Amino acid sequence: MRIGVLGTGPVGRALAGRLTELGHQVLVGSRTASSDLVVTFAEAAAFGEVIVNATAGTVSIEALTLAGADTLAGKPLVDVSNALDSSAGFPPKVLATDRESLAERIQAAFPAALVVKTLNTMNHAVMVRPRLLAGPHVTFMAGNHEQAKAVAAGLLTQFGWASEEIVDLGDLSGSRAMELYMPLWLRTYGTVGNGLFNLNIVRARDA
Repeated sequence: MRIGVLGTGPVGRALAGRLTELGHQVLVGSRTASSDLVVTFAEAAAFGEVIVNATAGTVSIEALTLAGADTLAGKPLVDVSNALDSSAGFPPKVLATDRESLAERIQAAFPAALVVKTLNTMNHAVMVRPRLLAGPHVTFMAGNHEQAKAVAAGLLTQFGWASEEIVDLGDLSGSRAMELYMPLWLRTYGTVGNGLFNLNIVRARDA
């Protein structure tokens, strides 16, 4: 597929590199074009059949506005971002609430886009290479559009996630819980000293 990855930070670079490795055609979007592979947000969004929002959550809506609402319309928009305010140092303040997530704000701002929230509950290395961790673990997904979720799940499977490790939390309101996990993730990161960890769901044997 042709995929536009918006964001040039560690998350955007990890996703773009892995998608390219898997054989997809990828353009990375930034505020300013700097090479043949790093173009403007608008150019990356126009190129992609699928868009990945890997921008900092505090500027995601601004970046997507630069990409263009018409350009995003009708396309799966995979949102992996978290709205974090780092102005007071570490740990950053998580700006999600139990009433509205960043993903829902993106969907409201771009109603014709097909927003799917996933991969925001782990660090970028685990996102794209889940088998870095021993044993099973999970990634969550939420969105209002089943076809777009199927596209996102297909990409996750290519990254190496097993189908049973992809937990669908239903419509996009499920992204509130996903984004509100960040305080626990950040606290755990501070305790274990690195981001190479993740959650798993252990079910009762008779469940």
